[in-house]
Amino acid sequence: MTPRVRVLRGAPDELELAALVAGIVAGRAGAPGASSAAARRAAADRRRWVDGAQRLRGPLARGADAWRWSGRA
Repeated sequence: MTPRVRVLRGAPDELELAALVAGIVAGRAGAPGASSAAARRAAADRRRWVDGAQRLRGPLARGADAWRWSGRA
């Protein structure tokens, strides 16, 4: 069996190699080809989290003068 990961320089210990493999596996799990519902939901949550417009203002006011107060933060 041929190794899928080769160390080109240095001499990593077992802990460093385990961290490398864990990172590769985690990166592959979130690959664009992942089409599970949980992955899509997590991606939508991340988009909402980084969307700056979500933090700019609270909910819109209601009532007769709502249009007047809509421009205020």
